[in-house]
Amino acid sequence: MCGIVGYVGQRTSVDVVLDGLRRLEYRGYDSAGVALAAGGELHLAKKAGKLANLEGVLEGAGLPEARSGIGHTRWATHGVPSDRNAHPHRSADGRVALIHNGIIENFGQLRAELEAEGTEFASETDTEVAAQLLGREYGADGDLTEAMMRVCARLEGAFTLLAVAADDPGTVVGARRNSPLVVGIGDREHFLASDVAAFIAYTTEAIELGQDQIVTITGDGVAIRGFDGSASEGRRYHVDWDISAAEKGGYDTFMRKEINEQPQAVADTLRGRIDESGQIVLDEMRMSDQDFRDVDKVFIIACGTSYHAGLVTKYAIEHWTRIPCEVELSSEFRYRDPVLDRSTLVVAVSQSGETMDTLMAVRHAKDQKARVLSISNTVGSTIPRESDAVLYTRAGIEVAVASTKAFLTQLAACYLVGLHLAQIRGIKYADEVGAVLNELVATPGKIGELLEHMEPVRKLARESADFDRVLFIGRHVGYPVALEGALKLKELAYIHAEGFAAGELKHGPISLIDDGTPVIAIVPSPRGRSLLHDKIISNIQEVKARGAKVIAVCEDGDDITAVHADLVVETPPLPTLLAPLLTAVPLQEFAAELATTLGRDIDQPRNLAKSVTVELGLRFGRGDHHQDRPHDDHSDRRHRVHAGPPQRRPDLPGVRELQELPLQRTGESGVRPRVGQRQLQCPPPVGVPLGGHPRGQFDGDLIVEPPLLDQVLHRGPERPVERVGGPGQ
Repeated sequence: MCGIVGYVGQRTSVDVVLDGLRRLEYRGYDSAGVALAAGGELHLAKKAGKLANLEGVLEGAGLPEARSGIGHTRWATHGVPSDRNAHPHRSADGRVALIHNGIIENFGQLRAELEAEGTEFASETDTEVAAQLLGREYGADGDLTEAMMRVCARLEGAFTLLAVAADDPGTVVGARRNSPLVVGIGDREHFLASDVAAFIAYTTEAIELGQDQIVTITGDGVAIRGFDGSASEGRRYHVDWDISAAEKGGYDTFMRKEINEQPQAVADTLRGRIDESGQIVLDEMRMSDQDFRDVDKVFIIACGTSYHAGLVTKYAIEHWTRIPCEVELSSEFRYRDPVLDRSTLVVAVSQSGETMDTLMAVRHAKDQKARVLSISNTVGSTIPRESDAVLYTRAGIEVAVASTKAFLTQLAACYLVGLHLAQIRGIKYADEVGAVLNELVATPGKIGELLEHMEPVRKLARESADFDRVLFIGRHVGYPVALEGALKLKELAYIHAEGFAAGELKHGPISLIDDGTPVIAIVPSPRGRSLLHDKIISNIQEVKARGAKVIAVCEDGDDITAVHADLVVETPPLPTLLAPLLTAVPLQEFAAELATTLGRDIDQPRNLAKSVTVELGLRFGRGDHHQDRPHDDHSDRRHRVHAGPPQRRPDLPGVRELQELPLQRTGESGVRPRVGQRQLQCPPPVGVPLGGHPRGQFDGDLIVEPPLLDQVLHRGPERPVERVGGPGQ
């Protein structure tokens, strides 16, 4: 997730470090910072936001000519994105600066220990705990490598650490456990980074570090040791990628890279979720245990892939807690007037934390006094800020538009929410919760194992390039996986695909089956709930009898399914409720490979955007943002926007202010202008990020559809707006 760069050599270190950070921008970040060692002092600069903000700080800082330094781009996990939470962090005595990628699971215990000794903390991060510990240890003997070794012995979790010391300017020390760190080998210069992309412009020779290793780089060489102090060696290799490929980790596309990052992403999402008493902990909590005990109904609201994660979660929550759970598309939630009260828990799932439909649904739920728990991948985004409790997934940035690792990490987070509810309400004993958690913790390894055997799936996809449609069927949690598999194929390959509940085939969809129709069946484990397995075998027999070609995704060793299907894709054993963490993976690979065979751009499919931040019926302007509820009466309200000639708005870059234009409401979804007796023809819908046009910046209240929003806000002088009169003209 975070980007890490370290350098020692003959070049100006700040230039090398900033260049490396720029090449790691694709990883996503919310703040950036550098630390340079020169003249017996440490020089730190850090700033929230993009690298340009940091560069602005550095321009006027008058930094000395340093030949060593470290730099960091942060993806927030502990503490909101801010200047003070940005890395690097300095020890209390100012002698050591440290940057960190990963999660220190026992930071709470270590922080309490340090605070009891009188250490004052300047941030909310787990990273600063490591910085303060390192400063204390370095003060004991002045050896940065030995100090790092003693600190790592006390840390639990996954981490990469880099540190510099004021009085040792020719040295950078790094350490890794369950988090990436590579060494770049140059001519009298050496690099440390979380990704070879950071230094590939300078060298193509690298060393891959092993687990639990500490590395010390100087201008003259590299020394590697184990956490126990033993001498060690890494694996040296030559990087034969170009810079673009390096950013993708050697994969041909970001989607391939992200599919293969799923074991680590799920492991990171699960890591550090249990406190010393065995209780599951969330990231942000503004609800009491009693609030959770009072919950008598759960709504899950989400869009797209997140909605499918919510459908899986419904089965888990109802099974583990015996609380009724409904799953609703965010775009439909508030328009059906849902029954909500103080005892309702609304779980909002959004990768970006800015999905407009979900945000509007959250606000509606809050208006009805419901509690809101959000699951998001973006610390500090709007939906978590407006929620009562938050659980962050730790997927890192997802560059490919179609979601893969966000789906699996959302599933993992949703399972944690279900177990948290069951635990607090006393529905499940500690050993029962522990047993499920043990299964979850073992899942990343199984995902990795599954990914190693995907070539038969890719071969099947290449052979399926002439399919013009594919049907997916499943039961229980296999049904949402079928929906997600169909969505991936539509998104990536532009092939018509549909997911069905297998029991519904005979109620209509079976009429689609003819000779050779491909049907992908998600088969539950024959262990435990054998009735489910028997039922879907019957469904497979139904479609086979009508000529379908059946591809079954089933558990390893399921001989019954192998007899009835034409092809089987086997997954490692996992309890039925948790199986979507595995069964979704072959469907991702299938869609990506089939789309690639057809020549599609799987990173940026046509017509799609990564984060949908505009909703039909968006409201801009003063007043309550809930006044556009479908049951409100606006029939006698006049709405006005501005019409030509356009004038630039200095407070809204890229927006031109137009002279007043009367508007007439034409339904709940928005308003349209009239020219004489005919409506303006609006251009196709264009996504307009809400953040670019803050609510309250426009004169008067206004509800606008995205096509009209594009026309009103972005019409330039080359397309002057016609001056029109009122509706009666």
